[in-house]
Amino acid sequence: MKASIFNIIIHYLNKTIIFYLLLFLLASCGDSILDNVKDLSNYPGKGTFDNEQLANAYLTALYANTFNGWPLNYGNWADESGGIMGPEWITINNDAMKYWPYGVIRRINILLNELPRGSLPENKKTEIIAQAKFLRAYHYFKMVCYHGGVPIIKVPQNLTDDLYVSRNSTKECFDFIIEDLDEAIAALPNKYSGNNRGKIDKASALAFKGRVLLYKASPQFNSLNPYNNQYWLEAYDANKTAKEFLDANGYGLLENYVDVFETKGHKENILSVIYMDPVKTNGRREDAVRPLSESKNATGGDQPIWALAEAYPMKDGKMPGDPTSKYTYNIQTFWKDRDPRFEANLVWNGAIYELSRKAGRRQYTMANISESVDAFGYVVQGESHYRTGLYTRKGVNESLLPELVTSNDYDWPEIRYTEVLFNFAETANETGKSEDAVDVLKAIRKRAGIEPGIDQMYGLKPNMSREELREAILHEKYIEMVFEGFRFWDLRRHRMLWKLDGIRKYGIMAMRVNGRAYDEVTPEDVIKARNYQLLPEDFDYEVVELITSGPKQMSMPEKYYFFPIQLDHIDRNPNLKQNIGWGGDFDPELK
Repeated sequence: MKASIFNIIIHYLNKTIIFYLLLFLLASCGDSILDNVKDLSNYPGKGTFDNEQLANAYLTALYANTFNGWPLNYGNWADESGGIMGPEWITINNDAMKYWPYGVIRRINILLNELPRGSLPENKKTEIIAQAKFLRAYHYFKMVCYHGGVPIIKVPQNLTDDLYVSRNSTKECFDFIIEDLDEAIAALPNKYSGNNRGKIDKASALAFKGRVLLYKASPQFNSLNPYNNQYWLEAYDANKTAKEFLDANGYGLLENYVDVFETKGHKENILSVIYMDPVKTNGRREDAVRPLSESKNATGGDQPIWALAEAYPMKDGKMPGDPTSKYTYNIQTFWKDRDPRFEANLVWNGAIYELSRKAGRRQYTMANISESVDAFGYVVQGESHYRTGLYTRKGVNESLLPELVTSNDYDWPEIRYTEVLFNFAETANETGKSEDAVDVLKAIRKRAGIEPGIDQMYGLKPNMSREELREAILHEKYIEMVFEGFRFWDLRRHRMLWKLDGIRKYGIMAMRVNGRAYDEVTPEDVIKARNYQLLPEDFDYEVVELITSGPKQMSMPEKYYFFPIQLDHIDRNPNLKQNIGWGGDFDPELK
């Protein structure tokens, strides 16, 4: 049997399918392997780590329990999409913003404990162990971001062990994460490709280490000394090392921004979650983000709000309404002369959106002009979900028919080169190397298609202060990496949740078509809409607060900089202390 078959299994199947199909394929090859695997009902059984295919299958299940693919509705937590997080969003009793993956960590520790005693060749053991250590570091980092210091468990615990562990300090956890990553970096190959694409390699580990140390230096963990603490230089060195390594190994920005999300195996994706129709699909949850008229099952996911639309600059890089811009901005033509990423990421009323292979199709959102399930209005909006008057285009395979919409198999870029650039820019700015940071922003804007201008600054303000450049970096990441799951976490690690606290969310509503309100629409208007003849400029627009039956304002209290340990875990383990702000005295900051 060819190894490539196992590669397909390892990279594309979820853990349940992996196990049963792997047993079928191995059985078809003969009984010699299965004879050595005992207790198959309790996977992993004896012999799992004596066979390369079974060991890799076990590892792949750990991948599947670590990387979740495209995030959906993370923008609701911030100023990207339409959900509103009210004051009861997070409590100690519910499971919102709780991360406690000790079941997966136990399985990782089983591998790390048992594989060295197995009979695989040493080079294979080294490769698998390095990947497993990355996965363990990934889970611990995510826990620390959520909760601060957590118990460090390095061995697989049994019911006979002392399970009443205490929390380690946040510093101890960061040290442990970096130790695992450094050991992985030392053992991993520089870059996987071909059938091995999607596996953790040295490029992935170096890039991720830069992310970890960026968080360690951040105001979230250092509120008393947010931007002059000792950790920023460490973070700069790590991200500089990652960038230089990636540059030397063929990574970089693609020429076309859209290709990042709609092509596979390219130089911008450092670590990808691989999708392949028909084995593993719908990572983007396209059925949830398309307008319902061209989808099935659901809609309303990742609906952009007006604040996001306003955040994109004009084609010359100046903000809408900036008197120094050569482009005039008018809310009635808000889509014109904008940063090309505006069109790449957003769909507005009357915009070309050729879903389901419908040539020339336009997306309408005005009541009685659009399909009713797509409308944003006071009387028709699907009635069970808010609308914003905008849809997202990012990662959508427009050619799919509605009945096939869940077969989207675009890869998810778990780590992409642009994130490393932003991390490098942030750390450069905070360590007095502002020119490096500005160069990053110019490179990203150049790729986006923004005009360089006479001064070759791509619309950026010259000679920005440290604070101004910090804001410019965060803003650029906001519009570049929208709906990739970063915005809320970026504001949180900078202790800028005050930017979200108390805000109300708005959409852009088409109020009239050729001067006629929704209840004055003529049959001729409807016919033109069905033939895609109504243009965006045929409508009049107003900025309207989202129509919801729930909370109207976002609530982001100070205590959200660290989330609570779920009460159920504390009830079962009296040695676990709760975080300050949530009824406990555990300090999750670095001290």
